[in-house]
Amino acid sequence: MDGSLYFPFDRVQLRDLSKEVVILALMGPDSEKLLKSWNLENLGQQPEASHALIELDGISVRVAVGCGLGLPGLMAIAPRTGAVQLWQKLTEAGAIPLGRQGWEELRIQQGRPAPDRELTEDYNPLEAGLWQAISFEKGCYIGQETIARLNTYKGVKQRLWGVKLQSSVTPGTPVAIADSKVGILTSCAETEAGPVGLAYVRTKAGEAGTQVQVGETSGELVAVPFVTHKYYQPQK
Repeated sequence: MDGSLYFPFDRVQLRDLSKEVVILALMGPDSEKLLKSWNLENLGQQPEASHALIELDGISVRVAVGCGLGLPGLMAIAPRTGAVQLWQKLTEAGAIPLGRQGWEELRIQQGRPAPDRELTEDYNPLEAGLWQAISFEKGCYIGQETIARLNTYKGVKQRLWGVKLQSSVTPGTPVAIADSKVGILTSCAETEAGPVGLAYVRTKAGEAGTQVQVGETSGELVAVPFVTHKYYQPQK
């Protein structure tokens, strides 16, 4: 044994807690101020997903590093019965509520794939740029052989890119270069900087800076912070 923790599948029971807890994402550098006020300065120096359990005015809150985007931030997980109280406490500390549309704009700008958009049975995690969420050292999980083969033989055929658009386009619109279809737009949103989208594009067709045609408008492929396209190199 190497000291790692092992959880045999026949000794683990899973339970859906989605109706029992609330998860609030705190995004931006000012989230570090909250850590200090909660005496969790050391947590901020730990890797993403590190967490600690604290009491805030009688509410048990689990605070985790990372906000689910390529930005500094935190996650606060608490019992649903304390959701309103936690929300008030965070807004009193200076947090500004972000609506659904604001989140969608930020998600697309950061390049986070979403269910039923970028995350469907048509795409695998490596195409979605989720290399950081895949273990290439762990053995025996569903899809492991396929993932390992794609990495070993550099076989990822399409990649997720950000797209800077001239005008808004409906998701599902084909992406083309010189009248040849090379991909498909999966998300689109209007932002203060103009319309942006996410699109899967054939690996050999384009890279950051490539000019594309998306339906009736033009666009440019741009790198987005949340995804990566680097193949995994085993440590020697």
